[in-house]
Amino acid sequence: MLYFTRWKAAAIVLTALVVCLFAVPNFIPSHVVDTWPKWAQRHLVLGLDLQGGSHILLEVDSNAVRKEKLETTRDDVRRVLRDARVGYTGLAIRGSSVEVRIREENSVGQALTKLRELSVPLGGLLGGSGQRSLDITSDGTLIRLTVTDAAMLERIRQSVDQSIQIIERRVNELGTVEPLIQRQGNDRILVQVPGLQDPSRLKELLGKTAKLDFRMVDVNNQVDQAVQGRVPSDDDLLYSTSQPKTPYLVEKRVLVSGGDLTDAQPGFDQRTSEPIVSFRFNTSGARKFAQVTQENVGKPFAIVLDNEVISAPVIREPILGGSGQISGSFTVQSANDLAILLRAGALPAPLTIIEERTVGPGLGADSIAKGKMSSYVGATLVIVFMLVTYGLFGLFANVAVAINVAMIFGVLSLLNATLTLPGIAGIVLTVGIAVDSNVLIYERIREEVRGGRSPINAIDAGFSRALATILDSNITTFIAAAVLFYIGTGPVRGFAVTLGIGIITTVFTAFTVTRLMVATWVRWRRPQRVPI
Repeated sequence: MLYFTRWKAAAIVLTALVVCLFAVPNFIPSHVVDTWPKWAQRHLVLGLDLQGGSHILLEVDSNAVRKEKLETTRDDVRRVLRDARVGYTGLAIRGSSVEVRIREENSVGQALTKLRELSVPLGGLLGGSGQRSLDITSDGTLIRLTVTDAAMLERIRQSVDQSIQIIERRVNELGTVEPLIQRQGNDRILVQVPGLQDPSRLKELLGKTAKLDFRMVDVNNQVDQAVQGRVPSDDDLLYSTSQPKTPYLVEKRVLVSGGDLTDAQPGFDQRTSEPIVSFRFNTSGARKFAQVTQENVGKPFAIVLDNEVISAPVIREPILGGSGQISGSFTVQSANDLAILLRAGALPAPLTIIEERTVGPGLGADSIAKGKMSSYVGATLVIVFMLVTYGLFGLFANVAVAINVAMIFGVLSLLNATLTLPGIAGIVLTVGIAVDSNVLIYERIREEVRGGRSPINAIDAGFSRALATILDSNITTFIAAAVLFYIGTGPVRGFAVTLGIGIITTVFTAFTVTRLMVATWVRWRRPQRVPI
């Protein structure tokens, strides 16, 4: 155990040195680090509790999801019956069901056969249980399609998954570092953005569904009559985003949707120098937009965002290039925010903010100060204890622990991990675990000396026989850290990450670095007694 070849000793020193060097950027001003190569700019990211930031808990509007599911089912029923040439009447949503009455009684069987194709088995774990998306019943010529609870839960889960992806794109467009976006429960999403002190812009970006539609303005009916309550069945009464609010009578039929957009960028109008948003369609959207503008030259069309009219320009000429621009009393920031929303895509359902917290930088600095103080006090007590108890070997252990902590920071920096206050607690705990490994080795050496072995044999046997015990204790702790990481969230994961990395570096330093230092000392001094 005390014999090291030159290449093995060099490999140990080089490994420890390289890993420790990755921690260096954390202690150098950022403007200096920015001039380094990209691969060398890795550093720790401080979590929300250490540098402050915004914490927002969002909830998916389950009623909106239910309404959208029922409307989709109603449209599917209309399409299926028309394709099958089955006459019907009274197609409507009532409660949590869609009802339709078949005109001729002898067509009910054909209608049921076609409509049952809409009821599909639910995927995932529920698929094996035989649950389906719709319960279909009939009472004479009346057919009722009810969305099952399992299908609704599945749709809410899908909405949350889609919302998380869209929120990630929106938040990342803000240029923030290491945002935390994750599911909480069945219908909630947690968003934490370290370093963002003003959450108002974040809330504005997250709160908008960003559903963009291009629709024609109805010029054949009077807007004044619609304002008084007489809205045609094929139209919607919408208002402008600008002040004062201007009413528009807009056709319900969507000509082109925001889903056909491939890009949106803020810019300035070359003629008026006003902020605008330029957009570009995909192939399908460009074709539809070209057809619409060709057929409606001279007519106004509305650009609708979340049921508000951004602008309603008149089509002067066909737009065949698949691109255009949106103008409408934008500021530079509002144009940029709209471009972010359009690039990220529309949320599948509205999100409601149910909890909001802002952690100030002062509180974060106080947390860092307390974390440093606890680390300094703990490290000092450990160093003093090891020196008093084990003398020179205690010094070896202290050097190994210092290398261990530096390696932890190096690995965390290499991973661009986020350091939280529980993460600091994990590092402090790792110091105790690392010292505990050295204590086991040294106490084993003492036992071997008392048993009559020579100093060199006692040291060799101490390292050899303590190995199994140390591995057992560290493996069980590592398993606990892995479980915490798997089932935990946020700060708990931060603690688990630092603890798990610390255990790996502890085993490395205890059985390579400490042993190498002791072996070098033994070869140099050839001791007649063990100085512990």
